[in-house]
Amino acid sequence: MTDLENKTVSEVRQMTDAELEREGWDHYRGSTPTVLVFEDGTRVFPSKDPEGNGPGALFGISNDDQAFRFAPK
Repeated sequence: MTDLENKTVSEVRQMTDAELEREGWDHYRGSTPTVLVFEDGTRVFPSKDPEGNGPGALFGISNDDQAFRFAPK
């Protein structure tokens, strides 16, 4: 696994068609997963399960304890 510690996120965007194709995924139920792109080009994206059978959603909790999710626009 790639070590992400001390890497800086440079972009947050939706997965491209080429990236979806590389993973063997279609546009899942009309949505596209979020991709975190780091300054060195490393990309991280969610999957619905450990086997990579489809895209998933990113959820989080902000530093002021508010829940959020990334969703396509």
